[in-house]
Amino acid sequence: MKPSASTKPPVAAPPRTRSPVTAPGPGGSIKGTGSDAVALTFDDGPDPKSTNDLLDLLKEQGVKATFCVVGSRVKTHPEVVRRIAAEGHTLCNHSWQHLQDLSERDNGYLMWDLQSTNDAIRAAVPGARIDYFRAPYGNFTPRLVEFAARFTMKPIYWDVDDECWKSSTYGVGPAMTNHMTTIVQRDTRPGSIILSHENLKPHTVATYRSLLPWLKSHFRLVALP
Repeated sequence: MKPSASTKPPVAAPPRTRSPVTAPGPGGSIKGTGSDAVALTFDDGPDPKSTNDLLDLLKEQGVKATFCVVGSRVKTHPEVVRRIAAEGHTLCNHSWQHLQDLSERDNGYLMWDLQSTNDAIRAAVPGARIDYFRAPYGNFTPRLVEFAARFTMKPIYWDVDDECWKSSTYGVGPAMTNHMTTIVQRDTRPGSIILSHENLKPHTVATYRSLLPWLKSHFRLVALP
């Protein structure tokens, strides 16, 4: 049953005591920050509306994040990527066109995909550091991790998924905000990498308006270095 849109937001509570993130992600990817800090990561942009709104919010709250950008969208909206970099956030390669079966593609395609995405980012931001790669859908394999290493990119996964993509179940209003907030408050721990998405998802921005102050009060938030 779809939750009622009138459901009240959950009461903010301290996170449960949980051990720091240490286990690796799929294929040997990185699942945590390696410290007590928590990293916010936003996938699938840039989106000229939602990404800019999110950047406004992050600036207002004094928070840095990591943006995992899709090469074809970078080529279309380079000005948004320039703003991401100019405001001190970290850029991450999220492939050229977000293929679910990227890890199954041949070597030639993988080299083209990762290189083309890096080229698009650096066309927007000359000299940009691109130290991270996130596989579409998190579909890492040891082979894809090895390809990322050829570009000196670290493969980043996550240990908290805020499920902002479940709009078919929760909609895009209060019920979705409640759902996302519950997950993040329940599951975040020292060292967490939180997965979110901003492309075509204004409800992500709406949710983090209230979530960011809570996260800041419980954790040290960082962009991946």
